[in-house]
Amino acid sequence: MFRRILRKKQTSRRHVEKVKSTYVAVTGTLGRTPQSPEDSYGDLLKDVQVTQVLGDGKQFVDMVPKGKKIKKQYEVQRQQAGFSLKDFVDTNFEARPLKDKKSEGSPATAATAREHIRQLWPYLERTNRKQHGSLLALPYRYVVPGGRFDEQFYWDSYFIMLGLAADDKWDILLGMVRNHAYMLRRYGKIPNASRSYFLSRSQPPFFAQMIILLAKRRGRTRTYAEFLPYLLIEYRFWTHGRREAMKQSTPTLYNRLVRMPNGALLGRYFDDRHTPRPEMSREDRQTAQNISDENAKEQLYLNLRAGAESGWDFSSRWFRVADEIQSIQTTNMAAVDLNSMLYTLESTIAEAYTLIKQPLLATSFRKAAERRAETIRRYCWDESERFFCDYDASTHNSSGRATLAGLFPLYTKIATKEQAAFVAKRIETDFLKPGGLVTTLVTSGQQWDAPNGWAPLQWVAIHGLREYGYHELANEIRRRWLLANDLVYAKYQKMIEKYDVVHPGELGGGGEYEVQDGFGWTNGVYAALDDEGEKQ
Repeated sequence: MFRRILRKKQTSRRHVEKVKSTYVAVTGTLGRTPQSPEDSYGDLLKDVQVTQVLGDGKQFVDMVPKGKKIKKQYEVQRQQAGFSLKDFVDTNFEARPLKDKKSEGSPATAATAREHIRQLWPYLERTNRKQHGSLLALPYRYVVPGGRFDEQFYWDSYFIMLGLAADDKWDILLGMVRNHAYMLRRYGKIPNASRSYFLSRSQPPFFAQMIILLAKRRGRTRTYAEFLPYLLIEYRFWTHGRREAMKQSTPTLYNRLVRMPNGALLGRYFDDRHTPRPEMSREDRQTAQNISDENAKEQLYLNLRAGAESGWDFSSRWFRVADEIQSIQTTNMAAVDLNSMLYTLESTIAEAYTLIKQPLLATSFRKAAERRAETIRRYCWDESERFFCDYDASTHNSSGRATLAGLFPLYTKIATKEQAAFVAKRIETDFLKPGGLVTTLVTSGQQWDAPNGWAPLQWVAIHGLREYGYHELANEIRRRWLLANDLVYAKYQKMIEKYDVVHPGELGGGGEYEVQDGFGWTNGVYAALDDEGEKQ
């Protein structure tokens, strides 16, 4: 007995020392932060994007410059007679080297969507240990969404990992988690994706969910101990400035924080810049073209960027006027999905401290999680909608917009049983369509609105409903979503980014770019749902 106790104490001590040594390592500096194209290229970026030299704006900012003085060369050559902007771009930039891709082309047509997904993983796999233009170096292999998205995205990665786990590709999954840990160490955040122009913002914080998923394979103590330092960096990013925010009157907005009427802090989506997004510069400038006041224009750009950080770019969820993107007010919202995920982050940190025998720290984070959950239940519950909504700090009230973001308190087990019952009824009555769940009840022309359905939100809804025992409804959503995927695959031999769930078999639409195929998170959610089957 004594030997067993001694071994447990020694194991616990080793875990604590490992956490301490890792944390010291991750707080060091790792060189200069790569410049965004808006800093590197100056007027060249604006001119290329506004004139649509390359069509899709993301294409240009993803290209690799051939030299280091392109900005100066452009300033000189643009003044010369007969100057051609397209020729300048063709001469001074090139596409990313193809050698970084594991497999070229497309897999042979498979009989089923599930088999197609199994064949597709190598074609979406990338290795990039050296920076290429805006593409950030990462130490491990990763899977990209596909199409125009040829980098490791933040919240996409979790849903991709679900599919990798279903197909027993744990080595790639682990590498992707470690890539995120590397970016936390290197940049103090997990950026929107592994591009320099995404370094001013993040995305919905699913890192803790990735650790929970990985722990199912590698064991909880080992996994939580390894990644606790990085969970803490993630938490520091989303709560930066909390001391300053607590000094302000309520409610107030500060960095990514909203101080609520009860004095508690909730999170909001934000961005560290207030300029047009480099990858969507033309579109953002068009949105702002009728605004003459520079401060108002900067606020619009900030809210567009914050909308991109939310992952919902764009949706009537963020608009003051449902079909007017110019009325976007993302930064006013204490977002219900964001805060539900931050609750999971706090709870996971508390669990990690418990596992390494640090009870005081575990208690501190557990209390923080409980305070956040209580605040979400109080301020994000809309009694008239009988649904969870974002809290609008500008009106000191619920936004009144029912969207699938309202499922996150069920997914993270924050909702009361009574609240969950109302949400389930509303989902079945209003959101359930022939092809799954519609994202919102508004048809605005934006891609995160009706009639579109998205894989990650189907997953959150299905598992959120299961947490409260609504298995029949969850199973029906699962069946309809998989059917929509199957119908599109049979018609186009592709898995796509978003689906028209009102008309199963049709592609999703709307937004700022053509519908993309590939597609990482659709593949991951399909594989995981197919693998786990129905629940009773």
